[in-house]
Amino acid sequence: MRSNKLLLVSLILAVAFVASATVSMAAPIVMKFSHVVAENTPKGQMANKFKELVAQRLAGKVVVEVFPSSQLFGDNKVLEAMLLGDVQLAAPSLSKFQKYTKSLQIFDLPFLFKDMAAVEKFQQGPEGQKLLMSVEKKGLIGLGYLHNGLKQLSASDPLRVPADAKGKKFRIMTSDVLAAQFKAVGAMPLKKPFSEVFTLLQTRAIDGQENTWSNIYSKKFFEVQPYITESNHGLLDYLLVTSIEFWMGLPDDIRAELKKALDEATAFGNKVAAQKAIEDRQKIIDSKRCTIIELTDAERQLWVDAMKPVWKKFEKQIGKEYIDAAVAPN
Repeated sequence: MRSNKLLLVSLILAVAFVASATVSMAAPIVMKFSHVVAENTPKGQMANKFKELVAQRLAGKVVVEVFPSSQLFGDNKVLEAMLLGDVQLAAPSLSKFQKYTKSLQIFDLPFLFKDMAAVEKFQQGPEGQKLLMSVEKKGLIGLGYLHNGLKQLSASDPLRVPADAKGKKFRIMTSDVLAAQFKAVGAMPLKKPFSEVFTLLQTRAIDGQENTWSNIYSKKFFEVQPYITESNHGLLDYLLVTSIEFWMGLPDDIRAELKKALDEATAFGNKVAAQKAIEDRQKIIDSKRCTIIELTDAERQLWVDAMKPVWKKFEKQIGKEYIDAAVAPN
């Protein structure tokens, strides 16, 4: 009888010990970071930098798992997955948020920013920071902006003036602003996935596309497009986004440390993006596979004048105060 009591006490103590050990060794918070590009891109390098910083500073508390090249989700599905708790961090292009907020369409407006310094000034200013919260009603929160760079026009024929684009088919991202931009010069915009662009260009199913130097180089568009017009007409940036439920559910100290690591990784990624734009432009020139057209001031002004009415068309949806604030740094 006594031995049974001793056995019961021993079992109770053992269970208590295991329970306390389990509490003291609580499983770390897992953050799945899903993105669609390769690891050697600015976004890919930023994601890996964030993972590295979190491993250093929050070891045992938070683990970041990075899923590049659409291994987990494509940009079209990732936000839905985030709201379901299947992914905790993503960085889709700003154009992908049209059904979540109309305000972020501002970043698709043509010829809005003179250069990346103006972009940075606006994004870090009060209106740019306010826009991070424009997806709040949909259960999301913007944590920062990640750069790719300014967009150029590539085509199978030279594009010097807007009339050169008339009747030509251009691939665009899913964005009403970008559709209006090409319609303004008499071109036909086609919403197609990024993964299909090379084949569409190669088979001449489309005549051209718009993209940054790093995307044109890494995706080899320059090999199947004889001409690139250095227009710097638009912006391709990403929004670092998470769900409010996940972000506000974190302990305050961990959230603060994660935001700090994210800001550092973003600054690193943006530096990589700026350098890559310069290097990849030069690599395209060195390849001698296509001709880069540098517009005169008068030619560029014709494009600006042709596309500027798009601003007015979307002014009510976006908010005039945001457009005015974006123009100011120029």
